[in-house]
Amino acid sequence: MIKSRTAFGIVALLSAAAVPSVWAQTLTRPGSVEVTAHVVVTEPQPFTDERVASLKLSPGFHIARWADGLDTPRVMVVSARGDVYVSSRDGGTITLLRPAGPRAASPAVVLSKKNVHGLVIRGTDLFFAAATETFVAPILADGTLGPERRIATGLPDVGQHNDRTLAIGPDGWLYESVGSTCNECIEQNPESAAMLRMHLDGSGREVFATGLRNTIGFAFRPGTAELWGWDDGVDWLGDDAQREELNLIAKGSKYGWPLVFGDGQLNSYRDPPKGQGTIQEWDKASTRPALTYTAHASGMQLLFYTGSAFPAAYRGDAFVTLHGSWNRSPPSGYEVARVHFEKNRALRIEPFITGFLNKTANGWGRFARPMGLAMLKDGSLLVGEDQNGMIYRVTYGG
Repeated sequence: MIKSRTAFGIVALLSAAAVPSVWAQTLTRPGSVEVTAHVVVTEPQPFTDERVASLKLSPGFHIARWADGLDTPRVMVVSARGDVYVSSRDGGTITLLRPAGPRAASPAVVLSKKNVHGLVIRGTDLFFAAATETFVAPILADGTLGPERRIATGLPDVGQHNDRTLAIGPDGWLYESVGSTCNECIEQNPESAAMLRMHLDGSGREVFATGLRNTIGFAFRPGTAELWGWDDGVDWLGDDAQREELNLIAKGSKYGWPLVFGDGQLNSYRDPPKGQGTIQEWDKASTRPALTYTAHASGMQLLFYTGSAFPAAYRGDAFVTLHGSWNRSPPSGYEVARVHFEKNRALRIEPFITGFLNKTANGWGRFARPMGLAMLKDGSLLVGEDQNGMIYRVTYGG
């Protein structure tokens, strides 16, 4: 039975959510804002083949079970040999999956590490991140891992957003996202709510960009130095605010949080710290998102498609998994979205796989929460979900 708690009013000094974003750089702050927020708990449902068959994909695409029986699979990466490595934050493991025809071979745990989450591969090295530390281990000939080496420690223990994710840029630096400690607050540690980067040995760690509440999904656009990230928005601003952000993340840039939300909503609850100017000056210095999407959808892994198995129009586009909301009525997310690029510009975000969320007699149910993304060597797309421990494979058949 679905539990839902809905339609309670909140009168608070929060965000000017009703002000059109077209006034982005000249917003005024109202004295108070009345926000109606909702909490909708979606009921977990078991996996069935019938539910998978009911999923809606873009025309010509097909989805099928690829692996199951996994412990809360999260981030996925693929080695040059084609092996798939999957982290489990809750299980504290990294698991190896080897393609074997249309399905994966039996999984094998290759590492145990508390809170392990972010993964990235460089050559024959697997980098992995836990809450406050980052490690690297060599990938051995049989796909298992050699002795690990810790390259970074002392990362902020941010509590609310402790899912570290990683990428290696064309500049050879290791990038690591650190979420915020809270929904909206003034952070005391400059490494919180930020994108960090360091050399591959952990040296030279620096803050690359700030004002990012929780950018779990990010990746470099192939053939460029552009770093694109999906930032999860603030809660308790109502059903349609704060919209999720797709940001082009540049060195030294600020992205608004915790004082500027989405495409230009000012936080009515807080002022900048003493000596850091007015909120209007903070707003003027903040970079707007390239695109926004439905509020509270909760973006996870982001992957640029570089294969040739999908139609040509998909090459260079990005996919993002949307884990699903709890602070919206009706719920949002529980899908895989496509970010379409055209002429080197992010043009629009559109649904790619939907149907994991469904209406029931008592409210809302979901049989999956999409999380991980990876592309196999044959160009097919893997989609992981951490509710039932499944990984699906998406192919194109014309």
